[in-house]
Amino acid sequence: MTASSQAPQSYNANEALARLVAGNERFVRGEARFPTMQKEVLAELEKGQQPYATILGCSDSRVPPELVFDAGFGELFILRVAGNVISPEVMGTLQYAGIHLRTPLYVVLGHEGCGAVQAALAVKWQGAREPARIAQLLQNITPGLRDISAELTPQAQLTAAVEANVRWSMHQLLETPEARARLAEGVMKLVGAIYELKTGRVRFLR
Repeated sequence: MTASSQAPQSYNANEALARLVAGNERFVRGEARFPTMQKEVLAELEKGQQPYATILGCSDSRVPPELVFDAGFGELFILRVAGNVISPEVMGTLQYAGIHLRTPLYVVLGHEGCGAVQAALAVKWQGAREPARIAQLLQNITPGLRDISAELTPQAQLTAAVEANVRWSMHQLLETPEARARLAEGVMKLVGAIYELKTGRVRFLR
């Protein structure tokens, strides 16, 4: 069994973050160790899961977290929804990860050129209209864009808005009693990140 295909062991939040950083560096260098199907690994994982990180990412087909972080089976607990937005269903899934899986690290992963964020900007600045369900999705994004300047170029607006949307999702998570309780325990970490489409690199926000 290779290191990348082993069932994950217990890591603290900083160790989990270091694993993500190292995996992305392998991916960027073209040295990713994408796991192949190994029966002994699957047999072990059949007993249960112990992912070391929970990732809320966008549904964009160009940003698959398992590949971006060069992660193996059972290592990452992943939620993907357009615009990495927070909804009751997403919140419930994250709560499940906290209560039942006890993952120490949570990552909100946005990406350059996010179509959902771009659509939210069009609603905000151009009065664009979308079908009802898309409009409802965008309503989860627009509150986080209130500080985006109208004086920026469209590309600069989108760049700033992508990061603002990641921080908005983080803010909503940190406002929950469950997140505050986990943070008070001193074992959970929540970080934001942006995936760069041109380079494949994940930039973690400070």
